Amino acid sequence: MIWYSSPQERVLKELNADYNLGLTEKEAYERLLTYGYNKLNEKPPRSFLRRFIDQMKDVMIIILMIAAAISLGVSIYNATLGDQQPEWIEPIVIMVIVIINGILGVVQESRAEAALEALKNMSAPSARVLRDGVLKTIKSTELVPGDIVEIEAGDMVPADCRLISSASLRCDESALTGESLPTEKDESATVSDISPLGDRLNMVYSGCAVSYGHARAVVVETGMNTEMGKIAAMLENEGEGQTPLQKKLGQMGKILGFLAIGICGLIFIVGIFSGMQVLEMFMVAISLAVAAIPEGLPAIVTIVLAIGVQRLVAKNAIVRRLPAVETLGSASVICSDKTGTLTQNRMTLVRVYNGKNVIPLEDSIPESAIALIRLATLCTDGSVRTEDGVPKHIGDPTETAIVAAALKYGISKEDLAAEHPRVGEIPFDSERKLMTTINMIEDKNVVIVKGAPDILFDRCIWDNEESRKSAEQANEDMGRDALRILAVGYKTIDSLPLDLTPDELENNLTFGGLVGMIDPPRPEVITAIDECDSAGIRTVMITGDHIITASAIAKELGILEDESQAISGKQLEEMSDEQLFENIRHYRVYAWVTPADKIRIIKAWQQAGETVAMTGDGVNDAPALKAADIGCAMGITGTDVAKGAADMTLTDDNFATIVTAVKEGRGIYDNIRKAVHFLLSCNLGEIITVFLSMLFWRESPLMPIQLLWVNLVTDSMPAIALGMEPVEYDVMNRRPRSKSENIFSNGLGIRVLLQGTLIGLLTLAAYFIGSRILIPQGAEPNLALGESMAFATLALSQLVHAFNARSNHSLFKVGFHTNKYMLGAFAASSLLMAVVLIFPPVQNIFKVIPMSSTQWGITAALSISPLFIVEIVKGIRHLVIKK
Repeated sequence: MIWYSSPQERVLKELNADYNLGLTEKEAYERLLTYGYNKLNEKPPRSFLRRFIDQMKDVMIIILMIAAAISLGVSIYNATLGDQQPEWIEPIVIMVIVIINGILGVVQESRAEAALEALKNMSAPSARVLRDGVLKTIKSTELVPGDIVEIEAGDMVPADCRLISSASLRCDESALTGESLPTEKDESATVSDISPLGDRLNMVYSGCAVSYGHARAVVVETGMNTEMGKIAAMLENEGEGQTPLQKKLGQMGKILGFLAIGICGLIFIVGIFSGMQVLEMFMVAISLAVAAIPEGLPAIVTIVLAIGVQRLVAKNAIVRRLPAVETLGSASVICSDKTGTLTQNRMTLVRVYNGKNVIPLEDSIPESAIALIRLATLCTDGSVRTEDGVPKHIGDPTETAIVAAALKYGISKEDLAAEHPRVGEIPFDSERKLMTTINMIEDKNVVIVKGAPDILFDRCIWDNEESRKSAEQANEDMGRDALRILAVGYKTIDSLPLDLTPDELENNLTFGGLVGMIDPPRPEVITAIDECDSAGIRTVMITGDHIITASAIAKELGILEDESQAISGKQLEEMSDEQLFENIRHYRVYAWVTPADKIRIIKAWQQAGETVAMTGDGVNDAPALKAADIGCAMGITGTDVAKGAADMTLTDDNFATIVTAVKEGRGIYDNIRKAVHFLLSCNLGEIITVFLSMLFWRESPLMPIQLLWVNLVTDSMPAIALGMEPVEYDVMNRRPRSKSENIFSNGLGIRVLLQGTLIGLLTLAAYFIGSRILIPQGAEPNLALGESMAFATLALSQLVHAFNARSNHSLFKVGFHTNKYMLGAFAASSLLMAVVLIFPPVQNIFKVIPMSSTQWGITAALSISPLFIVEIVKGIRHLVIKK
């Protein structure tokens, strides 16, 4: 049965519900067994062990564990053949790094599945229900279909219900529909089968707040069958997609893994055919595996992302999932909710009509406008209080907008009410669409009426036809700008009637004026959207609000240029997914949409190859927040559901913070690329050194433990320092990256290849000079000296090379001292290398020998060469581009 379109009597009959007595306790218990508790399904969180195992699935980590196992096996086997003890250092160091990386990932990425928990907590903790003819309070989880419940202002609706009777009932459904104003409910409303949720005036929905009036209703759906439950099901079904960075690093890991296996196999075959021992070749293969794989890269990427997270916290953005940090930097489309995100989620009085002119509410307004606001304020039940310096609006948003406007001009409602006490009233109801109060003003009984202009116009006495036409024109003009308009009328009566009736009090009024209000755009959003446009990012509005209101706000913000770019949910429903995909780039505003529509829109953009960020604050935004490449929830006005589903929360609810986050996200991705550039060029240098040395001399100039030391110690600190690089000045002048863009794009792959080759050749030169040049004529090659010079040159040239990786711009333009962390990393890593190369006990561990001043001079000259060579290349490239 469709509960909202069926007659009341049929609904009660279908549910076998008694309006006057409710269910019996026995019936309620039997239905509880049938339908289950009125709560949402919970998804069990992944255990720490499960998350740790997931971290171990990285290809590079798997290859490293295999390398550690082979190294351990060879070491033990060698020990069984002779007197030497097994060498535990290499396999232990590799495994320690693997474990530390896994723990880091779990700690940083561990996120509770808070979305469903928050949805569950939003359900009302208790409900007033009629059982056996007695009104009692029970846990809302014990409600069943057919229960008769009572709700009033301030309550949370405990389940989806069909209204049976109501009085001036209004519900805030913004969390479900995106509509900024409370919806006026009417139990007798006729609703069609295809009506959207916001038009079902005879229904109230679980988790929504009652803002005005009271009602009695019958429960029709509970638990996962409620509208909120359907959203929860969408959240359960929406998978955790990989971010572009995760995909690119995964691809890179596979490439490096296959490269390592291929090179190891090739060298192994070359070595065997050259007559080298099998076990010796195994150790060489381990050396190459260690050289080919940047062991520290997963941990360093995690650390760089964590550093980025801390930066974003300082910029009022909290990221809940590390790899999502860089995704915002690649965002090419931002799909934003309107209410509370682009707007302030607070109705604000912006214009009044005083009978002659439409007056914008600026710093100074005429006395006639002040008088109108005073009258309107006296005819309100809402209030505005200041708590801890922050204004708190209590009551209907349209009324609090009037009260706040009065405060703006120094008129306190409390003082006004004390000066002109209310002596009578007729509350607002949806049939009359009017509210009336009687106040004592200058010892006279003044009737003040406010409500819908089209109703009140007919209740006024007009001086002439022109006066009415002028008021109607002002009403039409303000309506075109999507303002919510109330008319105010008044009259003086001689005495207070014994029976206050609308017919007597709400006729023969003097027209006072019109007050127009809107949920206004955030003042900083226009600038933020302009910045997005300049950065090549398209802003799209997706809202549950009416298309007229949405279009007016979108035009003011600069999102909408043409009316044809706005589309309603009903039009969207008539489109197939293929039609939506074909037209997705045309539309900029989607109005009156459902949660399912939002996901369709996001997936159409994703199908078009765009990286989609979604902002929102309501329950209705949660599935879309989770479906987007990165979901951004509002921290202040956002519901717990939205925060739980989002990847990032903006703590200041400021749309402009997104632009800052995009800038930081691009900077973070740049810094990860710099770390990848540095680490892979260094690792390529190591591969070239070992590979060519094996081909030319059948010798490995670097031992596995030396390679491991360089990769995990002297490389890691500069790589982390690269992650601390300030965001480059021109980062927001670029177009967004496409999803298909390779991490090695824009020349990075070529730079890695050339600079890695440079480091490898310089290391080979050091090995050749040390082992074959700096020896007496006719003497055997001094392999120990060659290995020591190669080890020192490799490590120190990589430290110098870290400065090359800081920017594509010249280091002299960027500045040597703009990254103090790089200077610290260079100093610390150089000190560690000095200890290894100079301190005798450590020299023995790393198989190096002392070097003379001449040998040190040659090593230093070779090590510093990459800086000068790369700077020359950067200078030439700059001159070519400039031409």
